[in-house]
Amino acid sequence: MIPGEFTYHRPSTVAEAVAILVSHGDEARPLSGGHSLIPMMKLRMAAPEHLVDLGGISDLKGISEEGGAISIGAMTTQNDLINSDLLGAKLPIIRETSLLIADPQIRYMGTLGGNVANGDPGNDMPGLMQCLDATYVLTGPDGAREVSARDFYEAAYFTALAPEEILTSVKIPVPPAGHGYAYEKLKRKVGDYATAAAAVVLTMSGGTVATCSIALTNVADTPLHAAEAGEILTGSSLDKDTVKRAVAAAEAITEPASDGRGPAEYRTKMAGVMLERALARAADRAAG
Repeated sequence: MIPGEFTYHRPSTVAEAVAILVSHGDEARPLSGGHSLIPMMKLRMAAPEHLVDLGGISDLKGISEEGGAISIGAMTTQNDLINSDLLGAKLPIIRETSLLIADPQIRYMGTLGGNVANGDPGNDMPGLMQCLDATYVLTGPDGAREVSARDFYEAAYFTALAPEEILTSVKIPVPPAGHGYAYEKLKRKVGDYATAAAAVVLTMSGGTVATCSIALTNVADTPLHAAEAGEILTGSSLDKDTVKRAVAAAEAITEPASDGRGPAEYRTKMAGVMLERALARAADRAAG
């Protein structure tokens, strides 16, 4: 189908983009990579009267490190994430996850900000950002504010982002050197959303787990930070019984829908399987 009529805006600064959103209220929508919004517009499931293209704002692009944290501009593409030497050295799980998103054509246009901001429970980066304890910088008419990724998602397509705000960057604390990591994703075919996926970042000390962070993708209306599962594993040697208890705790917080990817019970169990696989790979990669 063909989208409805709209006015196209291409601001060159964040302030200009925010002003347009404020001026037009609910009738305006920001556009980043467009892979979520444009298909919805074609199906007439979204019909913004004003489309605010963020692609011309250079300040929203780039990756930098400062004060023990990595800052990534919202308009940085998945391809940029994959090819970043800084992320490859400090946060390699981001590259691993980006490579599992859609296909190369999508990754050349799709952005980190677009992936995390629209609240689609099937997107991969929101769960990863919760696992990494990332913070989102939201910029609106009253300036910038920061919201933890773990507090940002409220329901499917509902987030803490106000209509006149733009998610401008993502800040991620750098995990310790030698940390283990893995993102395991089960999908029906290349380019598909996850049937279930799990992100793990952990550190080891003397053969035991010193820290462990876990998040799950596409097994509820929002990404899930599996805090209890991480706590169960911390202090363990990742022995079979402890892993089993942690997997059960993670499965218990899932509420997947039954759909073309499988019945709810199957998707819950696959979340557990993905978590087991991610834990094993993360442990293999961890020093100490």
